[in-house]
Amino acid sequence: MRIVITGAHGQLGTELQRALRGHGIVPMDLPGFDLTQPSCRQHIIDARPDLVIHAGAYTDVDGAERDPDRAMRINADGTGYVAQASQDIGARLIYISTDYVFDGSKTSPYFEQDEPNPINAYGRSKRIGEQRALSFCASALVLRTAWLYGAHGKNFVKTIVQMASERPVLKVVADQYGCPTSARDLAQVITVLLLRPLSGILHVTNEGSCSWFEFAQAIVAASGHHVPVEPITTVETERQARRPAHSILSLDRMHQLGLQTPAWRDSLERFLQSELPAMAERL
Repeated sequence: MRIVITGAHGQLGTELQRALRGHGIVPMDLPGFDLTQPSCRQHIIDARPDLVIHAGAYTDVDGAERDPDRAMRINADGTGYVAQASQDIGARLIYISTDYVFDGSKTSPYFEQDEPNPINAYGRSKRIGEQRALSFCASALVLRTAWLYGAHGKNFVKTIVQMASERPVLKVVADQYGCPTSARDLAQVITVLLLRPLSGILHVTNEGSCSWFEFAQAIVAASGHHVPVEPITTVETERQARRPAHSILSLDRMHQLGLQTPAWRDSLERFLQSELPAMAERL
C-alpha cells in the first residue's frame, strides 16, 4: 500500500514510519510540505497514495491562544487541503484529532457521538479540521487521541524526566483528567485500521485514565527519580489557554471493533525502559 504521512517527522509520524515500513511510505513535513499553503494539496495528489494519514498539526496549546489564526490555518485550512486531495484521488484519509475538542464538563468518558465544545483556540482549530475532513473526504476516519508522548519531539513525559533531574520538587496540576497515550501504541492500532474500511470518528488511547499529577508521579517513579511531586490546581498554573477538566475518551467503540491497547502505566514503563538512556545523554 502506498501511504502518505503528513507530519512525518513528529512523534506520531516517526512511529508510523517505523510501524508501516513494509509499505510504500511517502513522508511529508516541513519545510517542503507546508499545511498553510494550498500547494500542499498538489503534493498529495502527485504522490498518488492509497491512504493519507494526516498527523501534521499545530499542537502548541498556549501558542494557539496567542496566535489563533496560525492554528486555524494549519489545523483547519490545512486539513481541508489534505481532505480535498484525498477525495480527488480516491484515497482513504485518517485524520489525527484530539480530546481537546471537548469542554471537559462531562465527568464520565466522552463517546464519539458526544457533541464537541472546545474551550480553547487549539481545540476549535482541531474541531474545524474534523468537520472539514469528514465533509470533504467521503472515506475519512477521524481518530481522536489524547496526552500523546513518544521518543521524538516535546511531550509531558520527557519534560517531567528533565525537571525531575533539575528541581528539588515538582508541582503538577491535579484537577485535569485524561488518557496518556503512547505514540508507538497508537501507531500499532493504525496499522490494524489499514485493513478495515472504517469511517466517521473513533477514539483511541491507552487503557485507563489519570490526572496530570498522577501521570507525573508515575513518570518520576518509573524513571528512578525520588523528587517529590506536589498537586496544584489549574488556576495556580496561570496558563494562557483553558484546558478541559475531564477529557477522558471512551474506548467502547474501539473495544467493539476488537482493538486493544495496553494500560497506560504499562506502556509508560516500557517507554522509559527503552528511552531513558538516550534521554539521560541529552540532559
